[in-house]
Amino acid sequence: MSEQERKGKILIMDDEDMIGEIACQMLIHLGYDGHHVKDGEAAIEEYSRSLEDGVPYDIIVMDLSIPGGMGGKEAIGRVLEINPDVKVLVSSGNPADPIMMQYGDHGFKGAINKPFDLASLQSTLDSLI
Repeated sequence: MSEQERKGKILIMDDEDMIGEIACQMLIHLGYDGHHVKDGEAAIEEYSRSLEDGVPYDIIVMDLSIPGGMGGKEAIGRVLEINPDVKVLVSSGNPADPIMMQYGDHGFKGAINKPFDLASLQSTLDSLI
């Protein structure tokens, strides 16, 4: 699939390399370009860089919590300061977390439970693109 045929550009923030790599492979399969970073600081830097380059990410998927680092819970506010219209999904292995259940109250546009599969990833992204 050529760059022009791609559906969008997605930034995945997850501290686990395997999850980030698998998510990027799923995105490629679904017709998106994916890029993986390990924590909130890196996500903020990468998103800012993409805006400066004139090719911003269409959606950011942020892991809710990153042990020893900045997770989505903390990073969402900073990303919204950069661009209040950015579409950010929160992901977590704990679907009962209050932020996962009330994601809109925290600035997120949606939530996706980990581990996510191809169908849930596709339907969640398609609802935002």
